[in-house]
Amino acid sequence: MLRLDGHGYSPTTLFKIAEASAKLHSHADAAYALSLTGLQISPRHVCSIATEVGLELAAARDQKVVRRKKRQLPTRVATPPEVVAVEVDGGRVGTREPGCGPGVHQPTPKEDKIACLISLSSSTYKEDPQPEPPPSLVEPRRVQRLVRQIHGSPGNMFQEETGQEDTQQPEISTAQEAHERTSPVKRVRTCVASLHNSHSFGPMVAAEAQERGFYKARRQAFVSDGQAYNWTIHKTYFKDFEAIADFMHVVCYLYVSAWAGGGSEQEQWSRYVEWLRSTWQGHVVAVIQELEVWQQQLGEPPEEEELDKHDPRRLVAEALSYLRNNQGRMDYPRYRREGLPVTSSLVESLVGEFNARLKSRQKYWDRLEGEGGEAMLQLRAAVMSEDDRLARHFADRPGNPYRRRYSDKKVAKAS
Repeated sequence: MLRLDGHGYSPTTLFKIAEASAKLHSHADAAYALSLTGLQISPRHVCSIATEVGLELAAARDQKVVRRKKRQLPTRVATPPEVVAVEVDGGRVGTREPGCGPGVHQPTPKEDKIACLISLSSSTYKEDPQPEPPPSLVEPRRVQRLVRQIHGSPGNMFQEETGQEDTQQPEISTAQEAHERTSPVKRVRTCVASLHNSHSFGPMVAAEAQERGFYKARRQAFVSDGQAYNWTIHKTYFKDFEAIADFMHVVCYLYVSAWAGGGSEQEQWSRYVEWLRSTWQGHVVAVIQELEVWQQQLGEPPEEEELDKHDPRRLVAEALSYLRNNQGRMDYPRYRREGLPVTSSLVESLVGEFNARLKSRQKYWDRLEGEGGEAMLQLRAAVMSEDDRLARHFADRPGNPYRRRYSDKKVAKAS
């Protein structure tokens, strides 16, 4: 690998180039933005520097994994945080076969795995501080948008009813007030990202958690959707963290299964609200029992793969499977009493922030896990983490004539 100093730029300039490439939409945008500051550089040169910095960050991340395995990785913060959450999700980016010449060859989507590690501020309660669901989950239009975004829905599912969303009943105002007052507040966020498989990704997340003192926190949560490999990561590296199934994914399954039950729009919506409230209040067993009755009435879905994915029989069967598999991770009243998050909304939004840089119809990254896409994920993770990670990398990079050590106070910021 070429030394960054060999590019002829000072460490400060190299930092600005790498940061611009990570924050802006493309290398071309970064080159244009840098030209406005007086630095003339081609998009290809920006790409070269960004890739080198990204690969250095990837190597540093992998070294932490090795040190953790050898029990040699120290905690980077002076005081462990009181409340922490690890949220894991993934997106899809376009990849291509490398080494095939100019252009895009053998394009294939590939999952990029994202972990969001957050320290939180929250209180504990003797009683459930928010017994009613958040107002946004009982407003038809908002729920429709949520389901389309996460799950997808048939075009005729729950026709919008004018005025329903804007109607604020007194109980909804009370629920909104409780939601704002009792929800955990984010303090510091860092993130881990990779195109590697889940077997390799789990140790990366564990190393980040160890550096930040998460294993010493008094209250710990691991929040994720229903992907099996996420719960494998939890069981392997975060077994003492409270496992919590993201409530927003639960909402989607409740919504589509309520539609699958048939009846008028009003009946479908009332069924959804009833199941929503029951699940929110910890009565998921009752919802499962009702869904089992609906499944008996509709019948088991056929095994043919070509069955319409929106067939009511399939929707009810999928909802039942999801609720049964995650039943032990859905004690939401207790999580709220302990001041823990019940949604993975922070990592969901973080995935969108990563996609803003890496995903578009024109973007394809080399499929090799150690090349372009992996390098850009590291750069993006560095600028999205709230611990001055990119600046610390340049300050501590071997051979940097401006190398210096951050003070303990600066490092302790990432708690």
